[in-house]
Amino acid sequence: MIKKKFSKLIGLSVEEFEAYIASGQIIAQEARLIPLLKTGDEGALTSIFLSAIRLIKEYRDSLFKEIKLSRGGTPHYFTEVVFKDVDEKSRIDGLIIVVSKGTIKEAVVFEMKNKNNSVDKEQVDQYIGLCKKIGVNTMATVSNEFVSNSSQSPVKAKAPKNFNLFHFSWTYLMTKGQLLLFKNESNIKDEDQVEIMREVLHYLDSPASGVSGYHVMKSGWKETVEKIHNRIPLKVSDTCVEEAVESWHEEEKDMGLILSRKLGVYVKSTTRGKDSVKDDIRKIVKDQGLLGNLSIKNSVSDIKLRVDFEVKNVSMIVKVSPPLDKGTKARITWMAKQLENAKKKNEVTFSLIEKDLLVEAKIKHARENIRVPINALDTLFEEVNGREIQAFNVVLMSKFGAGFGSNKKFIVLIEKMVLDYYAGIVQYLTNWNRPAPKL
Repeated sequence: MIKKKFSKLIGLSVEEFEAYIASGQIIAQEARLIPLLKTGDEGALTSIFLSAIRLIKEYRDSLFKEIKLSRGGTPHYFTEVVFKDVDEKSRIDGLIIVVSKGTIKEAVVFEMKNKNNSVDKEQVDQYIGLCKKIGVNTMATVSNEFVSNSSQSPVKAKAPKNFNLFHFSWTYLMTKGQLLLFKNESNIKDEDQVEIMREVLHYLDSPASGVSGYHVMKSGWKETVEKIHNRIPLKVSDTCVEEAVESWHEEEKDMGLILSRKLGVYVKSTTRGKDSVKDDIRKIVKDQGLLGNLSIKNSVSDIKLRVDFEVKNVSMIVKVSPPLDKGTKARITWMAKQLENAKKKNEVTFSLIEKDLLVEAKIKHARENIRVPINALDTLFEEVNGREIQAFNVVLMSKFGAGFGSNKKFIVLIEKMVLDYYAGIVQYLTNWNRPAPKL
């Protein structure tokens, strides 16, 4: 029985850690894949998630790499942890410690939320303070809230210097698991671990688990749309504009994850920094629009996204490089054949979006592109008038109308749009590559 007071976790031997648990100075439960808790309980979700990390090597390696946790030692996984000597009121949802040569070298604290529960700033600040006291410098929050990348937080918490604060949405963690089940270079090798991953994903995918995707834009989205429609000037200090920007960032991330699960490769959304929200607030105020980007490995190009609040439409654009060793007319014919091939390969989906498809010719030294509807592509040669086409943009422009200002309908419309655009057009487009020189 240990009589001395617990103070620091990092540097503690495993024997001492176990002795503190035995004495009741530390309360901790081992994470279980099948916890004896009610389905949908945050504790059950935490236990199952940590067990998936423990049991599935590739999932563990992927997550540890992202949170910069050592893969060299032996990890141990706990739930509902209380350090009574330090703060008996704070109960940590999840804890991973990494042991090397019998000593705890690293640790990460997890704060979990499910259903409509949001990450709480005061709670995060409180746990950061606890981490600082026990020598832990990494914390991760998990909820149904989305962020552009894991180094960002949905709350404006004050993390001290040299402290790592991460955030993951449940959808992102599910997507990481689903990608490991595809036939690719990073899939799970062990067949038993594949089955464990399937079972974990089955649980997370159930509505009863409390896990959900991004289904509702914040109220500020609708308010911003209405203000622009009614010609009410926006200010950078308007709360509704900030909420509209945050909603767009979250929805863009969700679109990337949806495509990831459909394609079996990770689709990267726009990388955003600490000033991205402020920059996009200024963009809405000035231009009444927002931009985004979805990067897909081996695709013809990134998908550029444009959201226009004034006319309530959304544009999706990919760039295609034509044969630069041929003339203007041959380049247009080459582009027309690509579109004909796409229509032939997937006529049902192509027909759904055909009326909203446009082709832009990027003209050398010209300030503006020449844009024509897809069914008027044969008129492009006359409009180009002998100038050099450097590239084409294939544009899908959809008018959302009243749905643009709806917090739920906007998400339904744009997610269907991106799936139809990729399925009907993007996956069949290819760039011209200059042939190797001949002897």
